[in-house]
Amino acid sequence: MGGKNKQRTKGNVRPSSSGRAAELLAKERGTVSGFIGFGTSPGDLGYVPAVQGAEEIDSLVDADFRMVLRKLSKRDVITKLKAMQEFGTMCKERETETVKGVLPYWSRIYCKISIDHDRRVREATQQAFEQLILKVKKNLAPHLKSLMGYWLIAQCDTYSPAASAAKVAFEKAFPPSKQPEALIFCKGEILNVLQDHLLKETPDTLSDPQIVPEEEREAKFFRILTCSLLALKKLLCVLPSSENCLLEEKLKPLLSQTKFWKYGKHNTPQVRSAFFELISALCQYVPESVKAEASRVCPAVLLSIDDSDAIVCPALWEAVLHVLATIEDCWIHVNARKGVLPKLWRVLQEGGRGLATIIYPNLLPFISKVPLDVTEPKLDFCRTFFTFIIQGMLTERATTSRSECSAISSAFMECLRFTILQNIGEEEEDIKIQEMLISDQLIPLIDTVIKEPRLQNGPLFYEVADLLSSWETRRENSSCEETALTFQRMLLNFWDGLSKVCVVHVDRTDVDEKALAAVSCLLQVLQNPEEKLKPNKRKAVKIRFSEEAEVENSTENETYVDVGSSNEPGIIFQAQHLSPLRKEPLEDLVCTLAELSIVYTSDQRSDPHLKFLSALLSNFASSRVFQVLLESRSNIQDAIKPQYENPSLQFLYENVIDWLKEDWRKETDFLVDILYSVLHCCCSTTERENILNDLTKMDLKWKILLQIIQKVLSAFLFLLESLIGEVYVKRIIDKLQGIESLIGEVYVKRIIDKLQAALSKAKDLSEAGNAEPSVSFICDVASNFFSSVKGCLLMPSSEDLLFTIFQLCAKSQATTYLSDFLVNKLKHTWMCGLTSLVHQPGGMHKESTFLQRSAFWVKNQLQSSVMDVKSLQVLISAVSDLLTELLEADEVSAYILKDYIEWLTPSKCEWEKMQDSLSTEKVAEQLYALQWIEELANPPCLLLEFLQKLEVMNISSEKLCALSNIPCLLQILFKRSKESGRLWTLTLAKMINTKNISSCEIKALFNTTESFFPLTEGNLHTLQNLSPFLLEEDKEELVIQCTAKLMMCDKIELSEIDGPFGYLAVLNSCLSGGNIDCGELMPGILKIIISWRHDYEDIFLFSCNLKEASPQLLGFNIEMIRFLSLLLKNSSSLLDSEWDFVMCSMLAWLETTSESQAVFFIALVQVFACVSCDLTTALSAYFQALTPEIIEKLPANLISEWQEFFSEGIHSLLLPLMVKITRDKNMSETSFQNSVLKPLGEALIFVSKDQLLNHKLPAKFVASQKTNLPDKVQTLLNTLSPLLLFRARPVQITVYHMLNKLMSDLPEFDNKDLKSYGDEEEELSLSPPAALMTILATQEDLLENVLECIPVGEFAVVQPLSEEFCLVLGYLLTWKLILTFFKAASSQLRALYSQYLRRTKSLNKLLYHLFRLMPENPAFPGSTAEFPNKDTKTYFTEELTLDVKDMSTLSSQIPHLACSVYCMTLKDLPAMVRLWWNSCEKRVFSIVDKFTSKYVSNILSSQEISSVQTSTQLFNGMMVKARSATREVIATYSVDDIFIELIIQLPQNYPLGSITVESGKRVGVAVQQWRNWMLQLSTYLTHQNGSIMEGLALWKNNVDKRFEGVEDCMICFSVIHGSNYSLPKKACRTCKKKFHSACLYKWFTSSNKSTCPLCRETFF
Repeated sequence: MGGKNKQRTKGNVRPSSSGRAAELLAKERGTVSGFIGFGTSPGDLGYVPAVQGAEEIDSLVDADFRMVLRKLSKRDVITKLKAMQEFGTMCKERETETVKGVLPYWSRIYCKISIDHDRRVREATQQAFEQLILKVKKNLAPHLKSLMGYWLIAQCDTYSPAASAAKVAFEKAFPPSKQPEALIFCKGEILNVLQDHLLKETPDTLSDPQIVPEEEREAKFFRILTCSLLALKKLLCVLPSSENCLLEEKLKPLLSQTKFWKYGKHNTPQVRSAFFELISALCQYVPESVKAEASRVCPAVLLSIDDSDAIVCPALWEAVLHVLATIEDCWIHVNARKGVLPKLWRVLQEGGRGLATIIYPNLLPFISKVPLDVTEPKLDFCRTFFTFIIQGMLTERATTSRSECSAISSAFMECLRFTILQNIGEEEEDIKIQEMLISDQLIPLIDTVIKEPRLQNGPLFYEVADLLSSWETRRENSSCEETALTFQRMLLNFWDGLSKVCVVHVDRTDVDEKALAAVSCLLQVLQNPEEKLKPNKRKAVKIRFSEEAEVENSTENETYVDVGSSNEPGIIFQAQHLSPLRKEPLEDLVCTLAELSIVYTSDQRSDPHLKFLSALLSNFASSRVFQVLLESRSNIQDAIKPQYENPSLQFLYENVIDWLKEDWRKETDFLVDILYSVLHCCCSTTERENILNDLTKMDLKWKILLQIIQKVLSAFLFLLESLIGEVYVKRIIDKLQGIESLIGEVYVKRIIDKLQAALSKAKDLSEAGNAEPSVSFICDVASNFFSSVKGCLLMPSSEDLLFTIFQLCAKSQATTYLSDFLVNKLKHTWMCGLTSLVHQPGGMHKESTFLQRSAFWVKNQLQSSVMDVKSLQVLISAVSDLLTELLEADEVSAYILKDYIEWLTPSKCEWEKMQDSLSTEKVAEQLYALQWIEELANPPCLLLEFLQKLEVMNISSEKLCALSNIPCLLQILFKRSKESGRLWTLTLAKMINTKNISSCEIKALFNTTESFFPLTEGNLHTLQNLSPFLLEEDKEELVIQCTAKLMMCDKIELSEIDGPFGYLAVLNSCLSGGNIDCGELMPGILKIIISWRHDYEDIFLFSCNLKEASPQLLGFNIEMIRFLSLLLKNSSSLLDSEWDFVMCSMLAWLETTSESQAVFFIALVQVFACVSCDLTTALSAYFQALTPEIIEKLPANLISEWQEFFSEGIHSLLLPLMVKITRDKNMSETSFQNSVLKPLGEALIFVSKDQLLNHKLPAKFVASQKTNLPDKVQTLLNTLSPLLLFRARPVQITVYHMLNKLMSDLPEFDNKDLKSYGDEEEELSLSPPAALMTILATQEDLLENVLECIPVGEFAVVQPLSEEFCLVLGYLLTWKLILTFFKAASSQLRALYSQYLRRTKSLNKLLYHLFRLMPENPAFPGSTAEFPNKDTKTYFTEELTLDVKDMSTLSSQIPHLACSVYCMTLKDLPAMVRLWWNSCEKRVFSIVDKFTSKYVSNILSSQEISSVQTSTQLFNGMMVKARSATREVIATYSVDDIFIELIIQLPQNYPLGSITVESGKRVGVAVQQWRNWMLQLSTYLTHQNGSIMEGLALWKNNVDKRFEGVEDCMICFSVIHGSNYSLPKKACRTCKKKFHSACLYKWFTSSNKSTCPLCRETFF
């Protein structure tokens, strides 16, 4: 050990032997090694040089860096994180030379901390490393080899931010061109690190099993395995190919290990994924190594083909393809038929198990590598393969996911095309395979897709079209006749099968419309495969233009893209070129289906078939199709034939016109589509004009004409061509100008007039249910006019239209009956018009009257209309949109806004008129509305927003009252209250209270009390709320009147309002004030109630369930209970029988409450429960406050009956009831049951300790919970302690009061078992009650999330009754209980408990939280003194009262409670607080010191001195006295001829500062012994958590033992150990000296030796 305390000889500059050894070691190794000190765990290494180490090394490391590097070896995550962040900052800010001194130690720290379990630490490490690199640059080179392996692992970290930070650091160190060189330089060390991790390391070698939990160890190990595999892959990818060849030899030890290949079956998906990624890289970069290990590679990869984990699957299939490509003979190493293919079939059959998008794109390259011997027989293999693919597509998971379905469909078609190409030929087997694939696979699949709507969104139809195109091309271009015949036969088979499928779906009476839509879509795709419409925009019956504008516009563009450029009649959707091999069978199929459709339409009037025909004609409108349709009809009109040789015209006049005139058909848009199909087939423009002219002369419905116009807009290019010739219109403005020039300006105005008139009737149309198409069309036309036609908005008709649209948008949908879609479209239209208006050139907007008309209309709506909240919101929203648009018009916004605001603002005359119209009645109703919102438990957001707006406008009840005549308003409210009661009564009471209405003014409202009789609901409510404000004589008169009426009631009237119920309610209201003397009347009323009990027993709700109880009976019982509670104030004259009635009734009502817990959600049941508990509380308080004088007047056995029976019965009901109620963990302060919890809690506070210990709660124990408590006590703690977390303050306060009664007795149970705790270890600890500590741990985690963002020392304001309030309250109450428990424990137990708190760091967390919860100036409310003095009231001087019902001090309750807990902590745990304070950072250290010195130290010092002065503790041979003025305690110890006087001085910041022990008189004591004893006393007072008297007692015991001959421990030089109070027992066999066990334990663990501290011999 070197005698470090000895002084070095002057002039001796030679370093010590340890320093020389370190220097020599450095020279031999060429690097500077750090000092390896005593770590805190076996896994920690002392990387930092000690101050007294090698001086040359020391000089390289800055002192601040040394401190930070030490912190990095700590276990605590936060410490490491903050230290690493500080290290990075220091690297950035310090000089380069200073930072370079850290490099020799950085590599060892980095290698350990870069794989830390906490991801934040790993990320911070890489960020700090980046700063280090930027500072030291090339000086890092000598240390690269020791760093690079872990650096590469860090770049593959599974936590992306950490990996990104490592890559950034790597890029900062090496430019891209230099990175391979750096890896080549370190490749040997990298491989060593990676192989160690993959082959040698285990969870227990990477982490210390004694410290790190098993779950954390395994997680870290699996993460490092994953990173190591990925790092090896990255190394292979980055190294040049020449280096990869050299790696093959070095990889052999790894690839030859069975352990490596087991990673493919590892339980962790990330490990498996990384393994397969590495296999892919090995196949790419070192294929020879893979081939050499083919017998291991192939089974590891191919037999895992059914792995269904989403993380593993992409890497697995990549590895499968690489293995198949790299190892030609891979199939000889696995059994394909039994091992690989069955697994593949299962995957395909299950649709890829949700991973189809990953698996199925790999199927084609996979089957292309399957050898022929595996696929024999080919037919069966192909049938099985494709059948399973189809089965997978039909699984529920695949059908519900478009991406999954598309992936499977694409894979099917790819593999089908490949298989057919592999089997092209005219051999018998080839033909069978071809026919099987087409007839048994492809055609049934198409049929399935047609039947299943969810599959129709996939790409199958396009894939089929591509397949046909491929076959047709090969058929036409093939030079081999045999091959051409093969493709010809396959095409015929396909079209034959497809025709059968389509005919089956069309040739049915009960046809499926969705199936017909799918058939139509399929035919369209086959006809024009390049026109790839999105499935959701492809419909069987064209596009309904009343749908969304986006769908409409995009569909227009896609649908008619080729129409305008097509001049020749024929198929509308015709590709630029269709092969005859496609065109002929397709047209044949269309004709067949069209003929079937017209037959069903004609014979059975089938609308689905007619819609399907419309879709066919829209896509295939040719003369041949119309000819087929005509030939299917037998009744052709002869007169038409000579005039219309075109079959499409004949079909129009024979069929379509009749269909258009039919009234019964609801949907007609598809008929318009047929009409336009006919127009497309017209041979000339004249024919088209004649058709359109004929249509205008026909008596067609407006709806059909509207749809024709809509079609005009949607197919505008075509119509312009057909109506006005060669006109090319590219923009919408040209279109509209074209229309205007075509039909004339007059007609434009007329059209707008018609649109405006139609729009004005939108409400009527909406009610009829047919507004949507009309209004939508009007919006489309109006938007185009507004935005495109110059000067359009200056037309009066346009302004009227714009104004009408604005009005519709500014009215509620409840009024207009418009849908959300239409409202949005109307809003878009008027906003478009407004934009055009304000941007008119040359101030043309000034000529418009729209803005002025809209402003006047809005003002009129606000002044004259009766609007609900929703209507007002809609109106305000419309005006807001208008103003926003005006603001955005920069060049004109100022004066437009000025004018608009002036128009909108009422004139002075209008203001006066509105104020005069604000009648007193309206003010009363406003007050009523505000009262209603106030009474709501959880007002909806709309009402809260309304209240906020009132606050912004400074409108309140007081302001409303000021606008009216107070007497008149009071009279109205009084009248409404008498008529209706309820909320009107509350409104009246609030006004009386806020305006301080005198009793005389209230008297003037009713003159005499007789006016309230007979009682009605309104009169009763009015009396109940007015009683606090009535004159005393009026109250007395009411009491007398009600008592008299009570005597004259019979059973029928008992629960009536104008009966006993009402009279009791009035009596209770008048008596509750306690200002009138009715002592003589109350016993008489009690006798009346007792008589009711004898005569009408069934009206008393005793010991029953209230589920079926009527409201009248409940109300009557509630008033009786209230009366009995009031009776206790005048109970001295009660007889024995009357006391029996009161207490028995109370217990019976309480039983009813307990049995009715399930119906507490009923308001009256809640009130019943509350008043029952209030009566219990009143009785408990009455008996607790009895004085001897009152006891003499009470019946003899009353008190004993109460204590032995009634009190026991009360709490046997209430305690289980509270446990039942609080089972709902989500109940908050505002929940309905919370109102019951307050009186229930107040009643439970009176429960005695004995009743708690003898509870009847069901047993509740927690597994692995260590406890010395009896079962009953443990059950109580386990049941009640979790309620400290409950989100309701009454429960928390109640539980605290109950548990607080037990805390002082609990340490005794640990004391009995204290002997079982030996002193064989260094740090023995004993947990306070486990139930409390478990709750505390939960609270700490929750509170950390709430307060972590608030700096220590800054006051956190906690909103009363919020969730955070309940959390903080429960946390502080838990600590009060723990501190109470701690205070009651003996010194030995306190040492064990404090050790536990130190180990868990719970106390440290508490103290940090307290300095966020205590205010900077803890002045008691009402005391404003800035500097404290003896008279200043603070939270530390005033007693904290925790009352269940008292809500007046809620805002100050948390700060007061925090101060109380801090004071208790300082008083009961001074040593631990002192230890924490000394470890705080400088800022916190200063804050704590100043606050404690200013507000707490004087109080605690005074209490400590006072406790010494008043102490009754006697010491044999020692006297103790105190001096309060000087804050001193003087102890005089004398034995035989020895006399010792010690002076104990308390510091100014007591108990934070150290207590000083000064020397007084001493006789007969050697100086060294004297110093030892003074040091011992100072140590005891500083490090023991107790009072000065306890410290003195401990010191005296130590000195007594010394005089008894017990030798000191030669490690701590004390007889009694300072922590566990044990004596020296462990003796050395050589020198015979005895030591404390704990001291020896500490000596052995810190020195890493097992020798005696004195003689240095091995200690046995």
